[in-house]
Amino acid sequence: ALRAMTSIGIFFGTDTGRTRLIAKQIAKKLGDVAAAPVNIGRATLEEFLAHDALILGCPTYGDGELPGESVGLKPSWEEFMPQLAGVDLSGKVIALYGLGDQKKYPAVFVDAIGILHEALSDRGARLIGQWPAAGYDFNASRALEGENFLGLALDQVNQPVLTEARIDTWLAQIRPELLP
Repeated sequence: ALRAMTSIGIFFGTDTGRTRLIAKQIAKKLGDVAAAPVNIGRATLEEFLAHDALILGCPTYGDGELPGESVGLKPSWEEFMPQLAGVDLSGKVIALYGLGDQKKYPAVFVDAIGILHEALSDRGARLIGQWPAAGYDFNASRALEGENFLGLALDQVNQPVLTEARIDTWLAQIRPELLP
């Protein structure tokens, strides 16, 4: 159990598998300090809470929703988040990344980052990992605060070639805060 407390927990929701692949890429880049990525649809609350530092990944669906059964998928963030009701996340440091399609869904680009950010900060977690919105072309996003997204925004449909550099830059930025 000691190992879990010192490692960075990585949890993701996915449909096509793209968000899972990013989770695996992040875990590989972090090396020994990261736990193996876990699909949030199969995670227990206990597993989630075993980590003081977390990286959470989520794609955005349709009208800017979390993935889950109501949008025709397997259980995911939609089903996991209610378990956190009444849970105090003070002392947890959390960084978010999200996948979106800025051309097909320009009005809800990476909304899931914003949805998770709000829910987790309301429960006392310290959220880190803001990311500049420059270099993206979209109309609106719940993940936007000023000039920054509230987490790392990735577009594997329209900008896959930029993904690896974005992940490297973002991890360099958040790593010191995840592992004080």
